[in-house]
Order: sequence, then C-alpha cells, then structure tokens
Amino acid sequence: MKPTVWIGILFAVIVIGAVAYSSMHGQGHRCRVCIAFNGASDCRTASAATQQEAQRAATTAACAQLAGGVTDSIRCENTNPQSVEWLK
Repeated sequence: MKPTVWIGILFAVIVIGAVAYSSMHGQGHRCRVCIAFNGASDCRTASAATQQEAQRAATTAACAQLAGGVTDSIRCENTNPQSVEWLK
C-alpha cells in the first residue's frame, strides 16, 4: 500500500480512539435544567467537568429552543431556572 493510505488509516484510528476515550472518560457532572421564558418552557440535560459548566451548558441548550435571536438568548440564559436536577 502507498504511504498516503497508511497515513489516512492511522489518522482515522487516532480520531476514532480520541472520540471513544472522551465519551468513556467524560464528564464528572450531569444536570437537567428546566427554564421558563416568554411563556414557554424547556428542559435539557448536559454534562461537563464542573457543576457550573454543566448547568451553563444545559441552560444554553434549553434557551436555544426558547429564544429567538441574540438578545432573547442572553435574556433567557440570565433567567433563573425553574429547576436544576443533578444526575449520576
């Protein structure tokens, strides 16, 4: 086989290994955040290395469904959540 084929195979193995490793040795904190904004509500789950990052990611995901535009997104993300549930 040509050297470029071996390089391509090696690259694919490294990428697949990195994805598998990051998904198995992932995040230490998981939470489900429910947000009410502009008369609607949505709940999303996220995980991250810290509690603050996990809560922020879940809040951002929920607000992506509820808000339209940058200004609404910022207002939504600054809204106090209806609930925050920490998962194992």
